[in-house]
Amino acid sequence: MSLLPFLRRKADAPAASTDRPKDGATARFLGGWSVEVMPRTAEKVEDFRAILPPGTRVYVAHIDGTEIADMVATAKRIAGQGFDVMPHFPARSIPDRATLGDWIARYKGEAGVTQGLILAGGRKDPAGEFRSSMELLESGLFQGFERLHVAGHPEGNRDIDADGSDRLVMEALRWKQAFAERTDARVALATQFCFDAGPVIEWAERLAAERIDLPVHIGIAGPAKLQTLIKFAIACGVGPSLGVLQKRAMDVTKLLLPYEPDEVVNALAAHKAAHPGFGIEQVHIFPLGGITAAANWANARTGQQPALAANG
Repeated sequence: MSLLPFLRRKADAPAASTDRPKDGATARFLGGWSVEVMPRTAEKVEDFRAILPPGTRVYVAHIDGTEIADMVATAKRIAGQGFDVMPHFPARSIPDRATLGDWIARYKGEAGVTQGLILAGGRKDPAGEFRSSMELLESGLFQGFERLHVAGHPEGNRDIDADGSDRLVMEALRWKQAFAERTDARVALATQFCFDAGPVIEWAERLAAERIDLPVHIGIAGPAKLQTLIKFAIACGVGPSLGVLQKRAMDVTKLLLPYEPDEVVNALAAHKAAHPGFGIEQVHIFPLGGITAAANWANARTGQQPALAANG
């Protein structure tokens, strides 16, 4: 069934240029990009060194119903191929402190993990005693982790602020800022994917005004079919930038063409070049159309080579 009827019409906004900045801003902005995998999608990649540049950070998404052993095995395999691995730790999917400690011990002991994405998680009803990422961080069990990422919401989060404001989100970010200042781990915000640079720029400016200076790893959807993106965007609660997909869906000449995120990435890259203090530190790619397609797209725009090619 088509998902297009569920999209509400919005006034067209001026489109950013899709021309790649001529000064290499896009390549610099994309440099060091990261990517997300699930155990079942990782199985489709024979060797990550054949598609990912050296040093790529790979997030391992936690999928409810998938055995922790499978997620740890995925992390171990990718780490064994030379990549930094950052598994998800979703608070509402973790029944108790003992389980959290067990997961951390497995990831550290079997895969050498020292990085984690700490988030509340997508489910509304907690599996046990944890409801928020802050409760996980307060557990003290992530001692020794070199890097801890937490969630950022450029387009708001109705699960947290049901009234459409950002009051509670900002309170949480101030707490995370204070946590970053008292921990030895490097802390950054990793965001949901978005399709429009405007809300991202406004959000980053709001963070700066609130004196929240955590670096941002902005989520971008990799190349994919339009219908696939719309499905994920609705399911994940993507906000105002959903209008970008709506506009594309109404253009018959683009309806059947794969979406590529050049427009939003070029606009953010140009803004970063013009405003060096812009808080976006890195791009995180959600490979909704496949890991290989996402990696090929990013490599083509950065000039990077996969690890096997780079090592000869």
